[in-house]
Amino acid sequence: MDVLLWIIFGGVVGWIASMIIGTDARQGMSGNIIVGIIGAVLGGFIMDSFGQSGIIGFNIYSFFVAILGSILLLWIYRAFTHRKI
Repeated sequence: MDVLLWIIFGGVVGWIASMIIGTDARQGMSGNIIVGIIGAVLGGFIMDSFGQSGIIGFNIYSFFVAILGSILLLWIYRAFTHRKI
């Protein structure tokens, strides 16, 4: 059940982050899920390194941490590829 929740959580987070960055039409559903899950891990790692709690479950705080991590992931990707997704 946890895997299914991570997929749903990652899909929603990736979709919102891609709408903010402007890459929603080019990513697709699987891209949103991958970006959301990797972004959640990245956001949790960054928050842990600043002494804050990272992803602590399925709640609003974790949702915002995952969105920030996903936005950062998409921004880094665009910076290194010099193209839009």
